[in-house]
Amino acid sequence: MKRWTGHDEDEINLILSREDEILPSSGFAVSVMDAVRREAAAPPPIPFPWKRALPGLVVGGFVLALVFVTVVAAIVQLIRAPVTAHLSMSLPSVLTPILGLGLQRNLESAASWTVLALLVTFVSVKLSMRLASRGA
Repeated sequence: MKRWTGHDEDEINLILSREDEILPSSGFAVSVMDAVRREAAAPPPIPFPWKRALPGLVVGGFVLALVFVTVVAAIVQLIRAPVTAHLSMSLPSVLTPILGLGLQRNLESAASWTVLALLVTFVSVKLSMRLASRGA
């Protein structure tokens, strides 16, 4: 390992103390000014269309709140339901006449929610495709 001596420090100080003028290359200043002019002439960025997005955000928030309330209500109902209702959810459909119509009602409810979800998805996709094709 090389040890620094006073002579080396003096040499470094001499090199660093020079006040040589540093000049940029010939086309540097012109290219920088061209870039500045291009940036100044560029149009401002397009603002986000909050007026169009706000109704969708409000509806989305409402749907999330509704789903949360539904899930909490379903959990409370499952906690308070008798044991036979829990069994009817897990046993085959052959045993549903013995245990009642709980499973059949649950399937009907699930089917109706599934159809509603598919319908909402279809409408939202079609609407977004129509808005996107109009904007292009």
